[in-house]
Amino acid sequence: MKHVIFPGRRRDTLILACAVCAALFLSGCQSMQSDRLYSSGGEAALSAIAELENSIVPLDTKTGSEKRSGLEQARTIIGGLEKSGIPDRNFEGRLSAWSGRVFLLEGKRREAEAALKKSESLSPGNTEARVLRIRMENDPAARTELAGQAIAEAAGGGFFGRNGEFQIELALGSMEQNQYRQAAAAFDTAFPQLSAVYAETYGTMRQDAWTLRDFEGTGGKSAGIVLKSEISWEDALELTAAETDLLRFITAGQAWPANDLFRRLGEMSVIPPTQEAGVVSLYDSAPGGKTAPADIVLRAGAAWYLWHLLAENRGDRSILTRYSYRYPGRSPIPDLPRDTIFFDAVLGSVERELMALVDGRNFNAAGTVSGAEFLEMIKRVK
Repeated sequence: MKHVIFPGRRRDTLILACAVCAALFLSGCQSMQSDRLYSSGGEAALSAIAELENSIVPLDTKTGSEKRSGLEQARTIIGGLEKSGIPDRNFEGRLSAWSGRVFLLEGKRREAEAALKKSESLSPGNTEARVLRIRMENDPAARTELAGQAIAEAAGGGFFGRNGEFQIELALGSMEQNQYRQAAAAFDTAFPQLSAVYAETYGTMRQDAWTLRDFEGTGGKSAGIVLKSEISWEDALELTAAETDLLRFITAGQAWPANDLFRRLGEMSVIPPTQEAGVVSLYDSAPGGKTAPADIVLRAGAAWYLWHLLAENRGDRSILTRYSYRYPGRSPIPDLPRDTIFFDAVLGSVERELMALVDGRNFNAAGTVSGAEFLEMIKRVK
């Protein structure tokens, strides 16, 4: 049968496409149905689907003008393929499913539904159509359920139960529901089965899932803060209010404006007046100036905050000076001055395992804390 070769496509691309097809056969494919998708379309069909996949998958994480230009490019490729006349119903069905996916990204749901119906009619059970049907579901819980069903069916039939595309859908739905462990596992299962474009597209999301895996259920603004490598005092208060009840001694469970909460905590000295570890008195002028909401939280400031939160929630402010009496001489932490205002807070936080020494000996008062580290800390206080 005569193959259709597209303008500008080189012979080595077609050879590579054949190699990819062979690799897919060896590693397994979703079903006997999907394996026959290339039976009559040949190399041109395989190459065309691979080109579409590489063009459309990355659009899931693109925004703005980059996404718009990507959608235009994908639509141009689809238009050309629709006119190419590759005589294969399976190829036509998959092409229609990819077209529907572009329609969905463009916000054209009615057109996406029509493309899905056409795809399922031409090629019942093709993977791209099943992925599109999953994505047509608005509820993330329903999407994860549909993805789970597809994974189970793939495991029960076909060559070795290849299900990478459905694992991606399971991961995406799980991320939306703050089910990070399931998302991380699904990404890790999917990537070895699929082309490199999937890892390139969803790799950052997979890393986020691994970072958040110990914080199941933490979503929205809190999840964004947890992923930060360093946080501000505004972030710290947001996490404390959203993820614990440690501020009830002020808020009584009510939502307070961030600025009012910061000001009140500052007046009560729950937020340190400074984060300069060399300050020896609350009445000293702080070299770095007074702590502000946008300031980055340093380890000294975090220890102060945690220790004062503990004191307020226990109703026992005597612990705020406990270690000054216990260690009247040299500081047991080499890089922490005995006369700093942070002495009690740091020793208390370390002894109570709210924080840890960075190398087993030193505290590193001027270091920063990540969002994930800070959330772990306040949960220990809780």
